[in-house]
Amino acid sequence: MPADDTSIVDPPGDGPVGEVLGLFARRGDGHYGEVVDQRCHALQCATLAADAGATDSLVTAALLHDIGHLVRGPDPGGSYDLSVDDHHETVGARWVAPRFGAAVARAIAFHVLAKRYSCTVDPAYRARLSPTSTATLSAQGGLLGAAEQARFVAHPGFDEAMALRFWDEQAKVADAVTPGIGEFVPILSRLAVARPGATQTTG
Repeated sequence: MPADDTSIVDPPGDGPVGEVLGLFARRGDGHYGEVVDQRCHALQCATLAADAGATDSLVTAALLHDIGHLVRGPDPGGSYDLSVDDHHETVGARWVAPRFGAAVARAIAFHVLAKRYSCTVDPAYRARLSPTSTATLSAQGGLLGAAEQARFVAHPGFDEAMALRFWDEQAKVADAVTPGIGEFVPILSRLAVARPGATQTTG
């Protein structure tokens, strides 16, 4: 569970950081079939990235990799249909790109492809997937063909996507203690892209 977010001293304003905090406040308690809610999963993933010495961009991608679920929201009734691909990685990347930059968006865009690749080349990895990740694999396109594998491995975003996927699968521990989202506000603020008409407090 996240620590208390008293580390947010100054309000983040109405810019990208404020939007992120608002989404997690409104929808972070939702579950996508995992033992942890969206907020706890994001914080665990970002904490693993930070502890591994990842760049600000990759830590931010870890925090926001499933933001597409929050942007889209649950189905009517508050549930998610795991048999249907909601393309959350694409929704999330498109939402993130103008707010936190292309590097963050690219890792988010490829984290599902990294799952499909890992399942294709490593049966042991596939066997370790959570029940929800196993259930969604088919809807997300299933295993990769040889040509798809080659294209992904050759892509410049391959290594970061694979790192993000590694943390993603580990960030599903019930009752894990993590920093609150306020700990990541300075990183978000450093990467936030100022947009016309938006106010953003940094520092």
